Amino acid sequence: MSTKVIQALYNDDDILMDAVKETRKAHHHIEEVYTPFPVHGLDKAMGLAPTRIAIASFLYGCVGLSVATWMMNYIMIQDWPQDIGGKPSFSYIENMPAFVPIMFELTVFFAAHLMVITFYMRSKLWPFKSAENPDVRTTDDHFLMEVAVHNNEEELTDFLKKTGAVEIKVVEKH
Repeated sequence: MSTKVIQALYNDDDILMDAVKETRKAHHHIEEVYTPFPVHGLDKAMGLAPTRIAIASFLYGCVGLSVATWMMNYIMIQDWPQDIGGKPSFSYIENMPAFVPIMFELTVFFAAHLMVITFYMRSKLWPFKSAENPDVRTTDDHFLMEVAVHNNEEELTDFLKKTGAVEIKVVEKH
C-alpha cells in the first residue's frame, strides 16, 4: 500500500520547531521528521510517547546481577572452592564483599550490551540495511518534515509554505 506524503524542507531548527507545533495545532499528521542533529524538544512537539528504555535497562541490569550472583556462587563456592588469601569459601554470604566489583561489572555489561541490541531491534537497524533517508541534505544542514496527505494536497502545500518551508515535494511512499 502506498501513501502520499508532503516533504517540507527547512533550513533552520527553530523554524522547523515552530512548523511542527503549527502543523500539530492544525491537526495534520506528521509521519516523520529527519534532522542532521538531535533537536531538543522535538519529540514533545511531535507528540511522541515517552520512551520506556529506562525500564528495559533496569531489567537488563537485574538479569546481569542475577547471572553474576549465580555464576560466582557456582564457580567459587560449589564447583571449585579455594582458600584464597586465607578466606575459605564456605558460603556465598561470607565472601560477598569480594564479589561486589564482579556483580557491578556484570550488571553494567548486561545492561549496556542488551540495550544496544534492543535499540537496534526496536529501530529496525541491522547490518547491510539500506538507508531510508529521503533527502541527502538532511545529513548536513537541512531539516525535513513528512506530513500525510488526505485529499488536501493543495491546502497542505500552502499551509507548509506559510510555516517557512524552503522546498516542498509531494512523494508516494511505499
